[in-house]
Amino acid sequence: MSERKKKPEELRSHRWYGVKDLRSFGHRSRTAQMGFHASDYAGKPVIAILNTWSDINPCHTHFKQRVEEVKRGIWQAGGFPVEMPALSLSEPFQKPTTMLYRNLLAMEAEELLRSYPADGVVLMGGCDKTTPALIMGAIEMNLPTIFMPAGPMLRGDYQGAPLGSGSDSWKYWAELRAGNITEQDWSNVENGIARSPGHCMTMGTASTMTSVTEAMGLTLPGAASIPAPDSRHAQMATLTGKRIVDMVWEDLTIDQILTPAAYDNGVVTALALSGSTNAAVHLIAMARRSGYELDLQRFDELARSTPVLANIRPAGQYLMEDFFYAGGLRALLNHLGAAHLDLDTLTVTSQTLGQSIAGARCWNEDVIRPLNKALQSGDSLAVLRGNLAPDGAIIKPPAAEPHLLVHRGPAVVFEDYNDMSDRIDDPDLDIDANSVIVLREAGPQGAPGMPEWGQLPIPKKILATGVRDMLRISDARMSGTSYGACVLHIAPESHVGGPLALVRSGDIIELDVPQRRLNVLISDEEMAARRAAWTPPKPKFKRGYGTLYLKHVGQADTGCDFDFLARGKEEDGDEPEIH
Repeated sequence: MSERKKKPEELRSHRWYGVKDLRSFGHRSRTAQMGFHASDYAGKPVIAILNTWSDINPCHTHFKQRVEEVKRGIWQAGGFPVEMPALSLSEPFQKPTTMLYRNLLAMEAEELLRSYPADGVVLMGGCDKTTPALIMGAIEMNLPTIFMPAGPMLRGDYQGAPLGSGSDSWKYWAELRAGNITEQDWSNVENGIARSPGHCMTMGTASTMTSVTEAMGLTLPGAASIPAPDSRHAQMATLTGKRIVDMVWEDLTIDQILTPAAYDNGVVTALALSGSTNAAVHLIAMARRSGYELDLQRFDELARSTPVLANIRPAGQYLMEDFFYAGGLRALLNHLGAAHLDLDTLTVTSQTLGQSIAGARCWNEDVIRPLNKALQSGDSLAVLRGNLAPDGAIIKPPAAEPHLLVHRGPAVVFEDYNDMSDRIDDPDLDIDANSVIVLREAGPQGAPGMPEWGQLPIPKKILATGVRDMLRISDARMSGTSYGACVLHIAPESHVGGPLALVRSGDIIELDVPQRRLNVLISDEEMAARRAAWTPPKPKFKRGYGTLYLKHVGQADTGCDFDFLARGKEEDGDEPEIH
């Protein structure tokens, strides 16, 4: 048992259970109605478990069992577990995109914790947007908080070769469209690519964000790397439940962990993993909730000096299961060391990050590279600016064919996703391998929700010539499992009148990643004339959550958070009183 800084009567839940009044009588009697005796909860920390399980979220199918293991740990440590189902953001199924609902889950998490007698919280997530959403909500309540990551699924399998979710989907889809594999081959890929519970086993958004969360100190050491079906994952769940009880007694709140230095550690970790470009949107939103102005420029500064050490698809060769066997995130962080990380940041263990990774070893230096054998010395992400992206855009250079990182070509513009879907494979489309494919109406408001459409398809007639990469530009995001010379997150987006709305087919677009430039080569006068003639599109929603979203969502460079939530804690720093 750790040193207690709190007394039982100082617990937040005491206001529900310990007061001698009629309302507390109701709380106690209704708890008895559920089969609990006063000795189960009296004077004990009440631990909320926000569980994002659902029947339509394959990444979290094991959460029914894991939540019982978390509860076991809480009971063993002397706490009172209370499972609270929360919105399940299922990346494979939810349309148009889970990103539309990230802020809704963040709001739900915050309000669940505010309105119920929680002294501490276990956040159960992993599938892409679930991780940042839960943390964003928890930041606002500032309780003792620990994250339990879902873990990656096992490797896929196809004809004896490992398959990686997302990355190999795009790869074999292109080969099918090019006529190089059969429908039966495609069916075999479909049946072999996802074969266990857990999130994507490539370095997609899920593994990126859970790894970042660990590097920032919000999980038990090593938690993010464990494959979902591994028995060590179940053990981790129970240890997570035990630890949150001690965190409550220690009064170790989330603001003590998520400092500016911790956010820098998160950015560096995402870069060293050559992780998902989505990390930029999510980390900026999380930092703004904490009251810190993390911006794209900081990502670019850190990217120039952060080496890529994880040889994991789509930028590398291996998968998350290999990463775990090679030593996992602790080994990678140990390789980065004090040269790239602030090792004095606090973690949920009450130890520093440096203490948490001390002694971690790498068992396969082809999977987790040492500094002197990095896959790339830097620039796993680049932030671009110019007359096409005044507020910034991003690209993932390791995922692109190198010859496209400095490129000029004529634009082929698609007005929206449906227009692209209808025309991209038209044999009469005026396009060649030098062209620049442009998609607009794919941003936060335009799509709506900024879907992962950014890995725009290459036309069949060009695939048939052997070409597998072209320069592609949009205000969309792309899956962390995607690859290619894809410029993303253009801000401001086309729907609100950003310069992308003014590009015409045939305009010459210039990309220069080393110089961080993205421009359409037309004059300022021509740009102004086009702007004057531009007509704003109609809003995408007329009612419900969608109208709230469109009214308040920010642009990609500020994290796509709601303007009324992205300002950190309330001015007095206190939680509203619950009566």
